Amino acid sequence: MTRRGDLFGGAEGAHRFTGPTTGDERRILLDVLGAQRATLRLKCSGVGPELASRSVEPSTLSLLGLVRHLADVERRWFRRVLAGQAAPPLFSSPADPDGDFDGAADVPGAVEAAWRAWRTEVAFAERFATRAPDLDVEGEDSWRGTVSLRWVLIHMIEEYARHNGHADLLRERIDGAIGM
Repeated sequence: MTRRGDLFGGAEGAHRFTGPTTGDERRILLDVLGAQRATLRLKCSGVGPELASRSVEPSTLSLLGLVRHLADVERRWFRRVLAGQAAPPLFSSPADPDGDFDGAADVPGAVEAAWRAWRTEVAFAERFATRAPDLDVEGEDSWRGTVSLRWVLIHMIEEYARHNGHADLLRERIDGAIGM
């Protein structure tokens, strides 16, 4: 009998969850977050313009929307909150808070731009988290107040895990691919 977890990703998918399970806290958190990021990439692999395909009306949820949303989430927590940079969202705004999802459309360059933004924000986050003196580095957030790098890493794992569940369903709707 074939299990859902065996059906998607092949060799690339199998290497996502092979990191340490004991030892240094930062290394474990970064590895688990890295596996969640790799899951998003995997769920979107081999899909072109269909990334903008919506789930079910009236929802604007799409794989492209998830990439755009997670680029903005990475940017918010690592650049704005922890690094204190003036870094407004790339795909949403106070006037259009759902722009990351609502604006995810099959237009020339949209997919490439979203992936480029996501990769840039992930690279910044990885550098920041790796170079921080410890996990107790803090930043101020208008929503949560004072947060630590430790809390942000855990929150990001949770954020990706939730949205990767959405990506599972979206991908299955696009081409029938299932699995973890």
